[in-house]
Amino acid sequence: MKAATSRKNMMETFGLEAVPKEKQTTPWYRFAFIQIAIAANAGNFLVPALAVLEGGLSFFAAVIATTIGALIGFMFVSFLSLPGARLGIPAQYAIRSILGVEGTKYLSSPIRSLTSLYWFSVQTIGGTYVIQQLVLRLTGTDFPFFLFSIPLSLIMVVLAIIGFDAVKKTMTYFLPFLLLGEFTILYLYFTTNATGDSWLMLSKEPIEISWPAFLFFSSLAFVQYVSGVSASADMTRYAKTPKHGFWGLFIGNGIGFILTAVIGCSSAYLFQSLNPYVSSSQLTNSPVLIGIITLTAVISMISINVSNAYTGGYSLLNTFPKLTRIQSASLFGILGVALSGFPALVDEAETYISLLGGFIIPISAVIVSDFLIIKKRQLDHQSLSLIVKTSRINPWAMIMIFFGSILYFSLPDGWSPGFVTFVLVATIYPFLNWKQRWGR
Repeated sequence: MKAATSRKNMMETFGLEAVPKEKQTTPWYRFAFIQIAIAANAGNFLVPALAVLEGGLSFFAAVIATTIGALIGFMFVSFLSLPGARLGIPAQYAIRSILGVEGTKYLSSPIRSLTSLYWFSVQTIGGTYVIQQLVLRLTGTDFPFFLFSIPLSLIMVVLAIIGFDAVKKTMTYFLPFLLLGEFTILYLYFTTNATGDSWLMLSKEPIEISWPAFLFFSSLAFVQYVSGVSASADMTRYAKTPKHGFWGLFIGNGIGFILTAVIGCSSAYLFQSLNPYVSSSQLTNSPVLIGIITLTAVISMISINVSNAYTGGYSLLNTFPKLTRIQSASLFGILGVALSGFPALVDEAETYISLLGGFIIPISAVIVSDFLIIKKRQLDHQSLSLIVKTSRINPWAMIMIFFGSILYFSLPDGWSPGFVTFVLVATIYPFLNWKQRWGR
């Protein structure tokens, strides 16, 4: 009986209701550990590496451009974590005060759930391919894809179901191994480059900036990370204070991305490779170093996907509030594990990401604009009353979201449609909503 009670206490049971004040004890550095741990993964290396390979930017220019864009996005993400830290409620539940109950239940929460679910499966599939190749290199045996993808996805889902405490502890334990792996990759890059001293190559590189490419990839990094505004409060509802949540996320995201950008740009500049785990493992025959890189690839995939599953479960819960948190996380996990068995999803990644972005970006722009400008970073009593008014929907928000979606799909790729859409929607929305403020 005591063992059963202990297992029950391990599971996070708080759903849409506020976390009690006595549970809000997590300091800023634990949030920083979590964000650093989830930063360096195959998906996050992509934009910095493409800034070099496709944008033609130099190593330093690519690192600076993508870091600037990401930091601006992380600033908004940190601001939208404040409702979670102040009120102890999850992100999509707080966003009801902006979009209305029906607006979140039937638009933003499903979009957020699909986004988390898609990235969960893509990260699992992409990470499994990397692990499969590294294990082949290490052992000489080509193990079946499913032998890696299914067990790994199950581990990630179980951790997400257990809840925030499992996420916090797991990321803290993972962080030293991840840093060891990341510095091992950099060590291999800068000491064993067959074409010469790689650091000498970088240090002698002329600092020339193509401003169109610089701005484009900076905006691309911004768009990639600003979508986190619809989930960041899920993480900070256990924060000791709002400042601990805000700065923990911002510092952790910033440090994590700088490491990610340096590694991704190094792989692209020195070896014309989008995947640092693959390019670095090819520089050594040492079983120890290949083993470290393989372990890093495994841990990085688990880290990011535990976060995807945890926040995705809350979005699903907001759409189906009759479920418990554990039930919604389990449902998300079942779908995630199933999708992780279809590698073909990765082949159409660009199409799916573009379709999701057409809704994610205008939704994120409305959320940021409303919370920072209209609500002045506070949810007052009237705003909170809107959270439970089930028939309410913010018409101005819906108009701007659908306008933003049309604009996003109409603009050519060269115009950075995500960034342009975000700026225009975030600028226009307050003027529409100012005099006849919704909910007043």
